[in-house]
Amino acid sequence: MITIGSAPDSWGVWFADDPAQTPADRFFTEVKAAGYDWIELGPYGYLPKDPVALQEALEAHGLRVSAGTVFSALHRPDSWDAVWQQVTDVASLTRAVGGQHIVVIPDLYRHHKTGENLESPTLTAEQWRKLTTDTDELGRRILEEYGLHVQFHSHADSHVGYQRDIERFLADTDPRYVNLCLDTGHVAYYGGDSLELIRRYPERIGYLHLKQVDPEIAKQVEAEDLVFPEAVRRGVMCEPPNGVPDLGAVLDAVGTLDRDLYAIVEQDMYPCEPERPLPIARRTHTYLAGCSGAPISLGSPS
Repeated sequence: MITIGSAPDSWGVWFADDPAQTPADRFFTEVKAAGYDWIELGPYGYLPKDPVALQEALEAHGLRVSAGTVFSALHRPDSWDAVWQQVTDVASLTRAVGGQHIVVIPDLYRHHKTGENLESPTLTAEQWRKLTTDTDELGRRILEEYGLHVQFHSHADSHVGYQRDIERFLADTDPRYVNLCLDTGHVAYYGGDSLELIRRYPERIGYLHLKQVDPEIAKQVEAEDLVFPEAVRRGVMCEPPNGVPDLGAVLDAVGTLDRDLYAIVEQDMYPCEPERPLPIARRTHTYLAGCSGAPISLGSPS
């Protein structure tokens, strides 16, 4: 069964606290109204950090949590303590409300506003080795100490963005402790093929983020070397079914893996007008309900 939910990201939420974002109460109400029963926590602090308060809010809206998110820079020296401090907060809260996964997103090598390179886009052999071995250790400790599974999320403007990077990362990490959050949008952003990744690495697909890329805007990204937030402002992550890849084909392929998975809808659109997310979320829910022959669990709009 593929259990499909949504996330704060689809409501324009990138930060724990930002007046440009949809308030958490409105997110809870609207994500349920769109038809979803499952969510991710989003950036730590956007939803209540107190587990009792969070559980009460979830129950009040009929929602459940699949995962929390941690941002990492494990290729850098002396990065472990800062990452683990995030884990102690995020993993504790995720476990307390019944989540099963931690999505690990690598830090970006470019400034999210100016586009300036903060470090080289290419890691040295030593940096790559540190990234992979420390991610293995992170996954091992999170599993043993919190009972949660690490799903690594490739990302635009990070050192694991292109399909070749994803494949190298999978080759150099331990499937007992680290698997792939297959984000269909971030794979397509750099011209990758989600279906090929599913076919070649079926045992490493541990979690899904469902999104599409506008191929014409993706061409602008390449031609102008756009920083990811500027690409988002131009609409590179578009409403299904208007982009690539074909999410029905992705769900069909994942449906053959013979195991339960979560698939979380994400449509990056920070910043966005407060009235924009809900109609898109409703239409996306309708599209996903009928685009695939795979066994899916999808709530009903209210």
